Amino acid sequence: MNKAYKILIYAGAVGVLLAVFTLYTRPEFLFTLANQVWACF
Repeated sequence: MNKAYKILIYAGAVGVLLAVFTLYTRPEFLFTLANQVWACF
């Protein structure tokens, strides 16, 4: 596997993790997520 390709994959994974972390710092997102999970029961 090419070294540049591996770096690109790692950068993409870090970007996804940062995006998820940003969503979890927003209280309205957590409230909506909790309501959607609770609606399943």
